[in-house]
Amino acid sequence: SIIPLLYQAGYLTIKSCNTMSGEYVLGYPNLEVRYGFLEELLPQYTPDYGKGSFTVSAFVRNLRTGETEEFMEQLESYFASIPYDAVPKQLKREKFYQFVFYQLFVLMGQLVESEVKSSRGRADAVVKTDSTIYVFEFKMDDNATAEDALAQIDDKGYPIPYAADHRPVVKIGVEFSVAEGGIKRWLVA
Repeated sequence: SIIPLLYQAGYLTIKSCNTMSGEYVLGYPNLEVRYGFLEELLPQYTPDYGKGSFTVSAFVRNLRTGETEEFMEQLESYFASIPYDAVPKQLKREKFYQFVFYQLFVLMGQLVESEVKSSRGRADAVVKTDSTIYVFEFKMDDNATAEDALAQIDDKGYPIPYAADHRPVVKIGVEFSVAEGGIKRWLVA
């Protein structure tokens, strides 16, 4: 593995450690090393780096830093990569997309809950990071829109259980396409 070598050589340093999960957050010791690593060394090991493809590291980084539009664009790209004939048309409904969404977040080690019940209804998904709580509602474009999804989040009070939490709540209404598959559009509030 190249990671221990980069750590020992001083290209990377430990910025923090989560003792519960055993995960380490590595970073650059200074801007000069960061520039050299990203511009010269990393492209040698990852030829597709920075070419716009979906990467787990970029997705998780954007999720954890609150770059909502960026991680939603990556999520859109991920769903668009599912071949049109891989899933029978009758299965391409809201529950299918909710399941794929849930599995993607679980496999990336994120805290995600599905069908989160409250006193007035249930949110399709809630994702929690150290800094933000994301409340998702999914709709299919044959009977609802991203606006409808956001309205449901507000009407049903899905963010209310998190009012005492110190983290901001970001509401995301996602509209999936019946005809084309994947994410058609989303709105963030």
